[in-house]
Amino acid sequence: MKNKIIYLTCFILLSLTSFSQSISSSPYSLYGVGSVYDSDFGILPSIGSSGMALPSSSFINNLNPASLGFIPLNHFMFDIGGKAIATTYQSSSREEKRNNFQFSHMAFAFPVTKNSGFSLALRPYSSGAFKISNLALPIENSQEYYYLTAVGSGGLNNFDFSYGYRFGKKLSLGFSGSLLFGNTADERNFLIQNTLTTVTKKTSYNGLRATLGAQYKIDSTFTIAPVVKLPAQIKASKIQSVQVIADEVITPIETDATSDVDDFYMPLEIGVGFSKRFKNNLNVTLDYEKSFWSNTNQSELYGNFVNQDRFALGFTYKAKKDYRKYWDHVQYAMGANFDNGYLEVDGKRVNNAAISIGLSLPIENTLTTLNISYSYGQKGRITDNLIKENYHKLSLNLSLDGIWFVKRKFE
Repeated sequence: MKNKIIYLTCFILLSLTSFSQSISSSPYSLYGVGSVYDSDFGILPSIGSSGMALPSSSFINNLNPASLGFIPLNHFMFDIGGKAIATTYQSSSREEKRNNFQFSHMAFAFPVTKNSGFSLALRPYSSGAFKISNLALPIENSQEYYYLTAVGSGGLNNFDFSYGYRFGKKLSLGFSGSLLFGNTADERNFLIQNTLTTVTKKTSYNGLRATLGAQYKIDSTFTIAPVVKLPAQIKASKIQSVQVIADEVITPIETDATSDVDDFYMPLEIGVGFSKRFKNNLNVTLDYEKSFWSNTNQSELYGNFVNQDRFALGFTYKAKKDYRKYWDHVQYAMGANFDNGYLEVDGKRVNNAAISIGLSLPIENTLTTLNISYSYGQKGRITDNLIKENYHKLSLNLSLDGIWFVKRKFE
């Protein structure tokens, strides 16, 4: 029975990859390389995406490479995840509903020595999928408007390789290198009076980024963990075609013109996380992260990049009663997070807030767990003349943990 559950879960998660061509349809994917994607491993989606201070002792913690210093010896971990998202988009005059199925991540990790561990992970970094129809935008230094219709697809992928080393029993340091690559494609139509300008382009990106992390155990119940993501330059090039239609006459301006474009800059991000365990069954995690987007000196035609503050809080509870009962092995979780956004549109911040609950269900007679979480969130506000997104998200992560090179004592 346990093998059937594992196989069924893997089939569902792998099936989601076939739908991952359109990871997001958020209108905010119009900016930069698209909307930054949250792909958290294990139980992290259930605890508000907090957990910088949690060790990789029972699942792969992608928030801090230093956690790999705590992988148990002879353990091999594999994590795969997917999401189903139902979103309602609202403006002052319209409402639209969309559903998406998304591949989240695939990763594995193993110990190198008794004090160190290594991991590889593949996950989406951003989504540039969007659809906008007849959006009225003011013409600079004028009382008139032009109308934008746009459709986009693609995004960036993130291939991580991470290493963590533990010094003694309290301090662990880690390093992660990320290869960011991918492309975005979009077609934008600009209607000014009776003149329609169509711009079709495909932009390719590639670059490297480094992350440094640490975890320090103050005592057996309290851990503090700083994380620094270094700034990076993501190189970009594009192929573009432009044509103008006026009085039913089509005038090509560019046809498949290849050129370099302004590189995309990733900001310096500094974070710190805390983990506190109470009475061996309740654990609290708290994370704070500051992203210095303003220092990248980037801007968009429709908005600006601004510094972002992010807060995340999580709780996990596991009963310590009769271990002969299955539900005493189950871990219960809940969390919340808030960020004030890294985009400013028309002088208004595009913030995001979400709450989550979840379960970590062990597969009987194994170290494998099935993590299920539900979250509800809101991005943007109608009162700020922005598009508001209300979303319901169901996450499914399977964390497999096998033991290598250990001879069975009983058959």
